[in-house]
Amino acid sequence: MTNRLRQYLIRYARQQVGTVSYLTLVQESELGLNLDISHEKSRLNEMLAEISTEEHQAGRPLLSCLVRVQGSKGQGDNFYKLCERLGLGEWRSLKQDEQFLKGLIRDCRSFWLQEANYAQYAALSEV
Repeated sequence: MTNRLRQYLIRYARQQVGTVSYLTLVQESELGLNLDISHEKSRLNEMLAEISTEEHQAGRPLLSCLVRVQGSKGQGDNFYKLCERLGLGEWRSLKQDEQFLKGLIRDCRSFWLQEANYAQYAALSEV
C-alpha cells in the first residue's frame, strides 16, 4: 500500500499542478481507507511520513508536501513536525514561512519531472 501511495504521488508530481486532498489521494490511489475512521486516517499519515522520511534520507524531495489537509490551502501541523524531525527547522517557524512549502512543492515537481530521476528512482520498492 505504501508503494502504491508513493507511485501515485510521483505521478501527481509529474502530471498535475497544485496539491491533492487526502480524500482524492485515497480514492485515486485506491487505498481503500475510510478517512472518517481515526485509525485509518492515522495510518495514511504514517504512510506519508514513512515515504517522506525514506525519500529525505535518500536525498530526494518530500513527496508528502503535495498532500494538503482538508479545508486548508497547505499542510497541517503533522507535516511541519515531520520536517522538524528531519532537521529542516523548527516546525512553527516552518509553518509560518509561506515560501518553505512552496519551495518544497517546486523542488519536488522539478525533481520528478527530470526523466533521469524518474527512470532511476520511481520504481524503487524499498519504500
